[in-house]
Amino acid sequence: MRTEDTGGGPAAGHDLRHHGDAEMRDEGAGLVDLAVNVRADTPPPWLRDVIAASLPSLAVYPDGRAARAAVAARHGLPVERVLLTAGAAEAFVLLARALKVRRPVVVHPQFTEPEAALRDAGHTVDRVLLREADGFRLDPAAVPEDADLVVIGNPTNPTSVLHPAGSIARLARPGRTLVVDEAFMDAVPGEREALAGRTDVPGLVVLRSLTKTWGLAGLRIGYVLAAPETIDGLERAQPLWPVSTPALAAAEACVAPRALAEAAHAAHRIAADRAHLEAGLAALAPRGVRVVSPAEGPFVLVRLPEADAVRRRLRGLGYAVRRGDTFPGLGGDAWVRVAVRDRGTVSGFLAALSAALQ
Repeated sequence: MRTEDTGGGPAAGHDLRHHGDAEMRDEGAGLVDLAVNVRADTPPPWLRDVIAASLPSLAVYPDGRAARAAVAARHGLPVERVLLTAGAAEAFVLLARALKVRRPVVVHPQFTEPEAALRDAGHTVDRVLLREADGFRLDPAAVPEDADLVVIGNPTNPTSVLHPAGSIARLARPGRTLVVDEAFMDAVPGEREALAGRTDVPGLVVLRSLTKTWGLAGLRIGYVLAAPETIDGLERAQPLWPVSTPALAAAEACVAPRALAEAAHAAHRIAADRAHLEAGLAALAPRGVRVVSPAEGPFVLVRLPEADAVRRRLRGLGYAVRRGDTFPGLGGDAWVRVAVRDRGTVSGFLAALSAALQ
């Protein structure tokens, strides 16, 4: 694990704006999607009905009070600790613009949008690079003591590593904002290691997304959990009516008891499907395939020989996976990220991967 000064360039050699959806555009539109980390069988019919029922209200300006209260109740928090956003991506932009920080640090490899937002806001960003040799696991002592903003994902995209909540909480300091991206935490059975709802960690800001588990990437809905003074500052940086009426209706529905029970069931199903994927990848170990383990998210990070060439061959065989070289800390032509899908889809992918490993 090491710290990297990235002040030399706008993205320090990485395309921070590249995301999995790029694999599915244009000529990729007909491919089997293992590149985007959105649950494939979503949104469910009942959620579509909720969204459709909100459409007659489109002539009225959005009122987020009910949805905000529902999210607060879901986490056992007062509403003053909740801010609804147009997805977690908006939250990263708000944090970058609203917080007055001197030395932001992003723990990589992870989702690149937090660093991109900080750079766009004029900040110089330092990186703490987790190492493959350590299983991409966090050592809190590696984060510079004078960092006044630290960003980490849990479980982390793209490594699928679930860091212990205690290790992340050890990053908290007086005068430091600790941002934990829990966009995929509801895909972890029992949401173990979650910090959402905690009020005893100083400077803690937790981001959640409802787009992954519920297939709402096109609707854009997420939220921030933080101290009231932090929420106030972020809210002042938002435009008026930032979350649409259909998105508010979806948010309220997705934190209701029925939805939470469905999400919990889906998390266990994802874990079983991931085990099937990992077993198939392990069978390809003699051909140079390695999986970062233990994986805890709805995706796995895979080391391949000549990864970019294999990824292109997979496209020719009808499958899209996420390239890994745009993630800081995953240098070279070595990595792809693979989303967890149902057993049938995974079995077809594994056969294609075997053929692509020429």
